[in-house]
Amino acid sequence: MSIRRKIDTLLKNFEKKYDTYNHIEISKSALLHNVSSFEKLSNKQVIPVLKGNAYGHDIHLVAKALKSKKLPYIAVDGYFEALKIREVSSQPVLVMGMILPENYKNLAYDNFTFVVDNETAIRALGNTKKHVKVHLECNTGMNRYGAEPEKIESLARLIQSYKNLELEGVMSHLADSDGNNQKTVDEAVRLFDICIEKVKAAGAQPVFAHIAQTAGSLKAHSKYANAVRVGIGTYGINPFAPSHELHKTLQKSLQPVLKLESKISKIIELDKGDKVSYNYTFTAPHKMKIGILPLGYYEGMNRALSNVGHVKIGEYYAPIVGRVCMNHTMISLEGIDAVVGDSVVVYSNNRNDKNSIDAIAVTHNLFNYNMLTALSSDVRRKLVN
Repeated sequence: MSIRRKIDTLLKNFEKKYDTYNHIEISKSALLHNVSSFEKLSNKQVIPVLKGNAYGHDIHLVAKALKSKKLPYIAVDGYFEALKIREVSSQPVLVMGMILPENYKNLAYDNFTFVVDNETAIRALGNTKKHVKVHLECNTGMNRYGAEPEKIESLARLIQSYKNLELEGVMSHLADSDGNNQKTVDEAVRLFDICIEKVKAAGAQPVFAHIAQTAGSLKAHSKYANAVRVGIGTYGINPFAPSHELHKTLQKSLQPVLKLESKISKIIELDKGDKVSYNYTFTAPHKMKIGILPLGYYEGMNRALSNVGHVKIGEYYAPIVGRVCMNHTMISLEGIDAVVGDSVVVYSNNRNDKNSIDAIAVTHNLFNYNMLTALSSDVRRKLVN
């Protein structure tokens, strides 16, 4: 056994005995519920997206939770994310991000499918002489990745010129799926359908066609699309603003997956006039108690919540007081009978709580995606039912 393996084994054994102040719970039942909801809402196959450490939820735990679900693919951004999936699951993986062409000859092709949009990548994959499935990406207005529609047919022919390459899918990405202008979505879908037709004109018969993400799954009406890539929705988070006509549809169909909890590590009694944290942005208006939480913006507590956010202790909301620090957050305990060691819900998985991810994002004009992906991988995650 290598030294690295011995160290990893020792650390895993130690973790079982070592309790932490902070932890994140990931609900398996909520994950599976959300995937099933999108299958029903879209009437298409669902490709859950696990990029960005599964949107901060932990790529290993989420992949494990999805093992019981028959899926066409699990999608990631990069090759090393695909390898992480393979450590815990044998499900097919769609690698959507860019890879340096010179790296293709060194990769393992363990039921990994790659998205391509240019001649250089196609030739590099073709020259590996290994059987590789690819999905051809077309640009339908995002102007990020994807080949222009007029180049799609020639790229499809190039892929087919390599006997080891299989043109299995065609994809694109919507730029305005969570907006209020249906015309922008319809125009992107029109271009996507043209791209599908160009691929078919080249003699290919793609098995998968997918353009829509979470929000687009309810808005994109393609003649050919038979799958949707569900990212944020997999985790029960709503991409639509409350004012959007589709907000309620998703709100009643999804269950938040993640709960972030901490514990009170210290209680301090303040006198009137005492100040709290960096730059003294909070001054005690009278005698009061505050609790210290051993987590801050490094662990994922958004610094914008300084003096305005709330956490939950039992049925009570405790205001955040003072600036959120790198590893500490102070909360008011006024009217709350709390002691050191009491559990505190920092981010709630009950969407009706004002400290749920969606509620915080709406109230404080924060980006819910970023709140999740900003959660430190050092905070211990555990899978619960």
